[in-house]
Amino acid sequence: MDYQKEINAEYDREIAKTRKLLEAIPADVDLEYKPNPKSMSLGRLAGHIVETAGEWGKCTLTMDKMEMKEGQKYEPFLPKSGAEAIARLDKDTAVVKTALANFKTAEWDNHWKFIYNGQAFIDSPKHEVWRTWVISHLIHHRAQLGVYLRLLGHKIPGAYGPSADEGM
Repeated sequence: MDYQKEINAEYDREIAKTRKLLEAIPADVDLEYKPNPKSMSLGRLAGHIVETAGEWGKCTLTMDKMEMKEGQKYEPFLPKSGAEAIARLDKDTAVVKTALANFKTAEWDNHWKFIYNGQAFIDSPKHEVWRTWVISHLIHHRAQLGVYLRLLGHKIPGAYGPSADEGM
């Protein structure tokens, strides 16, 4: 089995499912909506999904560490619409797909670190970071977005088969 080919194919499948869900965000949706005060807003959640698929994927493949100092300013992506989220997803994932296509199989065992204020929060082989912090993290937050849309009464597309809105 060609694992590199399978990793590329899985990324393509998950990005297609992500794009499909972002397309389901109605133009008139309240991007400030939160199902709970501790939850991210719908707009921030959509932005985080895009960042996970794009920026985190790119950093995992092209860097060995990401370091932030205490107080370092971070500007999260806050799309003004589903269409803006899709445009950024398309742009950023094209970069990731190129990096993934050029990634050497032997590099999956290299460690990747996320360091905040001198403390390592992530220090794992790149294959674990890719699986946990890119693919699984993306799927987790995509499911959250589906719940947000469902709670607001909107239809959601199926990801691994038809949704209740699509019938069987």
